[in-house]
Amino acid sequence: MIRGERFDLHYRLSSVSGGLSRLGLIVPKRLAKASSLRNAIKRQGREAFRLLSSTLPAGDLVLRLARPIKGVIARDEAQKIAWRAEIESLFKRLPTSNPGKP
Repeated sequence: MIRGERFDLHYRLSSVSGGLSRLGLIVPKRLAKASSLRNAIKRQGREAFRLLSSTLPAGDLVLRLARPIKGVIARDEAQKIAWRAEIESLFKRLPTSNPGKP
């Protein structure tokens, strides 16, 4: 697991060469009350994954919102940029191989 300021990235890499990455998103209602906010977070995660998918190692990735988001509206562009930057940095911190993991 890789931890960020607001998000955690869980991963299980595959040893299959040429395999694809898959993404799962967990944005709990208890951490982001408004559905528009949860959807905006998921959109940022999907877009970051789409843009970086060719550079990611093969395996399963789960991006999870780990800290509450309060006082933010879904239309806040500055906040969207911050979420995207954090998500992209988590993806870039993934190991390139999977030594010793089951």
